[in-house]
Amino acid sequence: MQQTSAFAAPYGTSRRPAVTGRHARPGKVTVLAIGRAVPEMMIKNEGLADNFLRDANVDDPIMLAKLRRLCETTTVKTRYVVINEQMLRENPNFLIEGAPTLGARLRISGDAVTKLGVEAAVDAIREWGRPISDITHLVYVSSSEVRLPGGDLHLARHLGLRPDVNRVMLYMLGCYGGASGIRVAKDLAENNPGSRVLLVTSETTLIGYRKPNRDRPYDLVGAALFGDGAAAMILGTDPLPVLETASFELDWAGQWYLPGTETTIEGTLTEEGLIFKLGRELPKLIEANVRAFCDPVIKRVAAGTAGNLQYNDMFWAVHPGGPAILNAVEKQLGLEHHKLQSSRQILADYGNISSSTCIYVLDHMRRHSLKLKEKLAAGSNAAQPGSGAAAAAEIEPEWGFILAFGPGITIEGALARSLS
Repeated sequence: MQQTSAFAAPYGTSRRPAVTGRHARPGKVTVLAIGRAVPEMMIKNEGLADNFLRDANVDDPIMLAKLRRLCETTTVKTRYVVINEQMLRENPNFLIEGAPTLGARLRISGDAVTKLGVEAAVDAIREWGRPISDITHLVYVSSSEVRLPGGDLHLARHLGLRPDVNRVMLYMLGCYGGASGIRVAKDLAENNPGSRVLLVTSETTLIGYRKPNRDRPYDLVGAALFGDGAAAMILGTDPLPVLETASFELDWAGQWYLPGTETTIEGTLTEEGLIFKLGRELPKLIEANVRAFCDPVIKRVAAGTAGNLQYNDMFWAVHPGGPAILNAVEKQLGLEHHKLQSSRQILADYGNISSSTCIYVLDHMRRHSLKLKEKLAAGSNAAQPGSGAAAAAEIEPEWGFILAFGPGITIEGALARSLS
């Protein structure tokens, strides 16, 4: 992806009539643009275990074998990270157990997430095509920084947003933060006709980067799974003809938390950074509860279409928290394997980018759909037998789910329509 130096620039049910075309309905919130940004530093999981433990000065064959295995089982191939060799040379205490490094971590993380967030926002605004002064609301999501004033103000300042932009911050939500941001942005846009909401998610693993310890198995999971990156969306109702193009419409958004699971995912901010704990029971908890979350929502679609809509008739933009989570969703909902292909591809190419990941998945689906339509058009023009039909069969269905999971345990989701 091309980077931009942006710092230099300034549940109930309801019946509804059947939708006969892929056009945005009046008053419904639409996605008008999507942007992404990642750090320059790319790392490959192949060979990472040996390099990581060597750099951390850890000589532990058992830990090395575990990390090598994790680097394979996570299915992650590449990730992008803020941390680099120069940063570690300048901050050697980051790899010293118990060293009070929180201040330095927060200072670097704050600058990094702002830079990435601005770059993703500029990417989205460029696609949107309207003046930045037309942004009326800003929703900012991050679990990678803590400061006053908050990251929302830093984003607004660096982007050159109007001083009267209405800002909302969502901090420390973890991996469901992107879906929460979509819900909040949707509510803002629906309740403020004519508004244009900029949603930005930005994350870095630096705040939790540390020397691995046998007593903290999650250190190794984090080293093999997580990456850094930012995402942005512009949302609003009633797209302006010619000036704006909507790719998705948001019909419903909401969340559940699962009582009694508060300790399955925990993060504690300490003098040495953010200490994570992840319970092995997470995939099973998701598998046991995801259908109960999704079933009432699919009835909304069935009520409007008067059809027998099934899960495999929909597209799925699922946060790829890891292959075990994707497998749990696929198994419980009875999804065909290709339904989560975009989630698996983003996991392989970027790792788990916490709140940003579900937006990356949605963007990947959008881009993939456009490529298939180009293939369809080319096949039709060339009169190649079967090529157009094959492409058409792969184009995403009209209705779909955006789904994410995180601390709580929280399940957050949105019901969407593809307008591509």
